Amino acid sequence: MLQKNFATAINEAIHQAMEIDESVICYGLGVTDPKTVFGTTANLEKRFGSERVFDMPTSENAMTGVAIGAALNGVKSVMTHQRIDFFLLAMDQLVNSAAKWHYMFGSQNSISITIRLIIGRGWGQGPTHSQNLQAWFAHIPGLKVVMPTTPEDAKGLLISSILDPNPVVFLEHRWLHNSIGEVPEGDFRLPIGKAKVARVGVDVTIISMSYMTIEALHAADYLATQGISCEVIDLRTIKPLDWDAVMHSVIKTGRLLALDSGFTTGSVAGEVVARVAIEAFNKLKAPPERLAMPDVPEPTSPALTKGFYVRAADIAEKVMEMMGKDPSEARDSLPEPMPHDVPGKWFKGPF
Repeated sequence: MLQKNFATAINEAIHQAMEIDESVICYGLGVTDPKTVFGTTANLEKRFGSERVFDMPTSENAMTGVAIGAALNGVKSVMTHQRIDFFLLAMDQLVNSAAKWHYMFGSQNSISITIRLIIGRGWGQGPTHSQNLQAWFAHIPGLKVVMPTTPEDAKGLLISSILDPNPVVFLEHRWLHNSIGEVPEGDFRLPIGKAKVARVGVDVTIISMSYMTIEALHAADYLATQGISCEVIDLRTIKPLDWDAVMHSVIKTGRLLALDSGFTTGSVAGEVVARVAIEAFNKLKAPPERLAMPDVPEPTSPALTKGFYVRAADIAEKVMEMMGKDPSEARDSLPEPMPHDVPGKWFKGPF
């Protein structure tokens, strides 16, 4: 395995899937422009030609309809959108058509589409360019929703998503594209619907996804210095969700903190808390907790972004409260970066 960044892993996955299956095509806004969607679509047109790799009109709903028609004729589309917000114009095609075909036609037809959507924020992108709407997609029967954290998972899950016979919404957090990790060479696939134990612990279970796993691991490092052992479960897939992994960890630790990068009401974190409370209530040593975004649009102003996003300090404070310890020093040890809507001062993009 070689050290590569998340964006390169995405690029490799698309290359690999297009080599494995000649019916795979890739298109979207910016796919063939010089920046190639943060580098994730670099050299695809050169390798596979303009018939299989191309830009598209700014007509998201129509072009999603094209992907559905193509899928009915055996063509697998990888659609790319540089922000999740832009894709909302295509929700009709996704929800009322793509997600329904397999069920409505008695499993005789499948709509093989992978829709890559970029989530996250940075540099004041604000309410309409930085939403995290994974719970919205996960609510729809017939859709799979994937949210990788590491470069390795990005490659393995994207190849599986592209070759899956049914529609997959593949969510990439922009704060992860420059993250580095070991990535297997060649045709490397991971099963959709399997969580990963990102850190083993015995006192508290932290359930997270995508970039929130990074903050959870930072918090767990600090909490270890305070004598608290956290088990971090990276969901990787939101739909289907690996409930066996969640329950196994919660039963072991007896405490649950669910994290979400989306809004609090109707969040994936809320679903995790509800399911655990229903099915494992007698195993809990403390009330289950969740941390997610406040139910207001994401702000642009630095004055309003301060304290807005869930950070390692918030996680550490909540866990210490659950363990009956004084959390007052956690925030000093885990300071919030400035600007507040980036993961740290080292972060230079992509935006």
